[in-house]
Amino acid sequence: MRLAWLAAALVVLVLVTACDRGADGPAGAPATSTGASEEPAASTETETRPPPPTPRDPGPPGTGGPLELRTVATGLASPVFATAAPGEDNRLYVVEQAGRISVLEDGKLVKQPFLDITSKVASGGERGLLSVAFHPDYASNGLFYVDYTDLQGDTRVVEFRVDSPGREPTEVREILYVQQPYINHNGGQLVFGPDGLLYVGMGDGGSGGDPENRAQDLSSRLGKLLRLDVDGPSAEWEMAAYGLRNPWRFSFDRLTGDLWIGDVGQSSLEEIDFVPADEIDRLHNFGWDVFEGSETYEDKMPAPGGELVDPIAEYSHDFGCSVTGGYVYRGRAARKQAWGRYFYGDYCTGRVWSVARSDGEVNRRGHPFDVPGLTSFAEDAAGELYLLTHDGVIRRLVPRS
Repeated sequence: MRLAWLAAALVVLVLVTACDRGADGPAGAPATSTGASEEPAASTETETRPPPPTPRDPGPPGTGGPLELRTVATGLASPVFATAAPGEDNRLYVVEQAGRISVLEDGKLVKQPFLDITSKVASGGERGLLSVAFHPDYASNGLFYVDYTDLQGDTRVVEFRVDSPGREPTEVREILYVQQPYINHNGGQLVFGPDGLLYVGMGDGGSGGDPENRAQDLSSRLGKLLRLDVDGPSAEWEMAAYGLRNPWRFSFDRLTGDLWIGDVGQSSLEEIDFVPADEIDRLHNFGWDVFEGSETYEDKMPAPGGELVDPIAEYSHDFGCSVTGGYVYRGRAARKQAWGRYFYGDYCTGRVWSVARSDGEVNRRGHPFDVPGLTSFAEDAAGELYLLTHDGVIRRLVPRS
């Protein structure tokens, strides 16, 4: 847990001043890391740290066994997320970046959108309607939540309600507003955890190198994983984790409750973070911008309070530029080939990998398909896995024919 580094850093901080970083340019699509910043100077304490816990080379594609992708839908407008609602086994709700949520019902696209808030949404680059989460009791209360960037580019999380099937949802209340200082790193994922709380991922506010140190600033909501009891009459947002750069996609394993986060890197490394279910209640620090992945990024001390955690997997920019986090596969169609493996990929190259944990060891695989423009993974009510791309295509993970 980086203890060797912390001991050395106490001495180094007396001698070293962090150098200035350049800013990221605007990204061309959600979650893309541009890597436009100046490479940070080498740290004097890196030799005292233990070796990186994971290899930067995630393995070549095509070694992942008998799996393939089957196209299930086309013609969507920049889909960036999809999910199922409790009690609806035949539907997949697809978030389109411009501000609509469309519905796939029995594999066919429903003509009428489920929600259309395009008039309220600033869309483009990493902005837009970014995700939706349905209340665990949605079947009875009709409540769901969306995360979007408003016309000023700030983050809003809003509660809606469906009063009866087929009727347009009505806005109930705004539950979170966060001002965004730059145009990128909006995070945007909404997920109900196994504890029944609503989790939201917040990026560090954007630019490059977290210039205002927001990810390690415990008074800021940027660069954090936040959670809220939406049913509590006077509940407040709580910080569940910090030290995140842009947790574009994260998920909970539906069987174990473990947390997996794909955090988009700066100029060198893309990382996957992991928290076991029995440690979710503890505060964790994923390191940014003291660390980028397992490497030192800035010569400074991390903010105290949270346990400093190394990534469980990472890959260098030799293999991609922007990680898209996914899910642990818990479906039936590819149970033999994929059960218990966490799937993730890269937006730029389209490479897809998976990891599995067993007896403290991490097993990594590459898979024999590329999906450039991979904006998100999705999970349906049965635990089957889908891959969404920016060109409007949705593909399902299936055993190879």
